[in-house]
Amino acid sequence: MIQNTKCECGHQNHVGTVLCESCGKPLYEDDETTPLEMRYDGVARRSQKENPGWLDKVWNFFSSVKIAIYLIIITLAGAALGTVFEQESLFLNFDPSTFYEEKYGMIGKIYYLLGLSHTYESWWFITLLFMIGISLVVCSLDRVLPLYRALSKQQIRKHVQFLQRQKVSYTGQLPMYVSDDEHAEEASKAWVEAAAKKLQKQHYRVHTDGTALLAEKNRFSRWGPYINHIGLIIFLMAVLMRSLPGWNMDQHLAFPEGQPVKVPGTSFYLENEKFTLEFYKEEEMSEEFRAKQQAVPKVYETQAVLYKCKADCDDPMKEPKLEEVYKQDILVNKPLNYKGFLAYQYDFKESPMLISVKPSLKNKQTGQVYGSIELSMTRPADSYEVGPYSLKLKAYFPDFALDEKSVPMTKSNEPNVPAFIFTLKGPDMPAEGRTFVYFPRQIDKENFKQDLLNGDLANKLELSVNSMNDVKLSNYVSYLNIRIDRALPFIWVGAAISMIGLVMGFYWHHRRIWLRIDEGQLVLGAHTNKNWFGMRTEVAQFLHKSGIDVDPKSLEAGVVEQ
Repeated sequence: MIQNTKCECGHQNHVGTVLCESCGKPLYEDDETTPLEMRYDGVARRSQKENPGWLDKVWNFFSSVKIAIYLIIITLAGAALGTVFEQESLFLNFDPSTFYEEKYGMIGKIYYLLGLSHTYESWWFITLLFMIGISLVVCSLDRVLPLYRALSKQQIRKHVQFLQRQKVSYTGQLPMYVSDDEHAEEASKAWVEAAAKKLQKQHYRVHTDGTALLAEKNRFSRWGPYINHIGLIIFLMAVLMRSLPGWNMDQHLAFPEGQPVKVPGTSFYLENEKFTLEFYKEEEMSEEFRAKQQAVPKVYETQAVLYKCKADCDDPMKEPKLEEVYKQDILVNKPLNYKGFLAYQYDFKESPMLISVKPSLKNKQTGQVYGSIELSMTRPADSYEVGPYSLKLKAYFPDFALDEKSVPMTKSNEPNVPAFIFTLKGPDMPAEGRTFVYFPRQIDKENFKQDLLNGDLANKLELSVNSMNDVKLSNYVSYLNIRIDRALPFIWVGAAISMIGLVMGFYWHHRRIWLRIDEGQLVLGAHTNKNWFGMRTEVAQFLHKSGIDVDPKSLEAGVVEQ
């Protein structure tokens, strides 16, 4: 157990300090022949606090490098499991509850039930990333603050034990030293000044205090790991921000021709104005496709218009007020790109669909046409005025059908069998109006007997389309992959900062040399965080230039010369 007391130099150290913060003397009893543990220069860390409370125990848990490694290994294992089978986000219009079992059998079912089919969006995976981020913050604070305190308050004259127990050290008499010389002190100072100039030529920053010296270079490299941690923290925060609404999207959406479709979670609407499909000619195809008589798409293109909703965006009963912000043709590998909003051409489908009709209200007895109305298959208006008549929408069924009790219903939201039920008011009508049913498609009028449902009104008034110019159809549905990643710039910034930290830590080494002269005896100690062989050689060269020849290998154990 480490016992900390007041050092013999008079400095009072914090509890948990291993080496005196002032002179460097070891504050505990151990084998005096082993090199000192110089991690953080022996300064106390919070994780070494005695009698820790519950907050300190949490701090100690996250400050442990071993715990951080375990968290990283578990996260990597979870990420690897997420790659065994396809993730749900890669598919369009499929039921994951049955897909995995049908394709992979019982293993696929277990994979789905364990939640591995959406690993990277799962709570446990996000929690692991969050814990790694906390560990990085706590590990950094637990170490960087004591290290900064130790390096910013370094004393020049160190204790002899501190110097002699460095991994690279030297003890011996100064050459040509005369002990009874009355100018011995001045000679020692002159030797130190000369040594300082030699070390400065080796790019050291040198500080002297009489017959003591501290030379240091590349201290900035000690901050490399912590700058790397800052980059990783920014990177992880950016990854976690992807789970925030509007920060990240990777969806496959269907866009019928001529119909603006809202992009979920955003204020954008995207319209497929026109879809163009071009096939390879027979002479352009390979023999394999010719033999199969298979048509192969050569080009498929979506003429897209991006709108931003300004009002009535979430009101299903009102037409949203849209403002065009961008227009671009989307091809494979040529996405629409607007301020980070990306739309990739993913697929297409030939699917004739009714978008809107513009029927005219006509008096069948006189032939008079009162006017026309425009009926949208997605957002029909609440009411319409046509000449002396008004039509108030009572009900709309996009995919009309009758249930077992002959009650009108809709089988889906797709306008496969659209049906409108109005309350019609006007001349020769009761004050409360009459019910009027309208099927835009002729086949539906006949199948569901529209004239019979309208009764005697069918002999007087009718809604009919005069030409195909009054019908708006979608022949193709374009499937687009919509991507938004607002966190991506932060991910790149975090990665760049992390790389700077790695370069600082790998390519530069923090080196320090301490020495003191007492009555002609030179005691030198040197420390580096990397490349001890280089440190040893550099000290030997310095001593050689100062008139002391020593074998570099002997410095590692600390040889004492008489």
